[in-house]
Amino acid sequence: MSEVRQFTAIIEREDDGYVALCPELDVASQGGSIEEARRNLSEAVELFLEAADPKEIARRLHNEVFVTRLEIAVG
Repeated sequence: MSEVRQFTAIIEREDDGYVALCPELDVASQGGSIEEARRNLSEAVELFLEAADPKEIARRLHNEVFVTRLEIAVG
């Protein structure tokens, strides 16, 4: 039985598409829509976890990622 883990996906618009990042593993992907970018990122993370050396996974893995907003005065 495989283990199920949760990771963060940060998705942002870039030109005509979307870029998706998993900050816990520093893995990124892209897609033409938010859902496509999310699916592609899921696939990229799965492939990374299947193919990468366990030492590389341990080196990249950040167990605590916090996503928050900043309020900055500009100008």
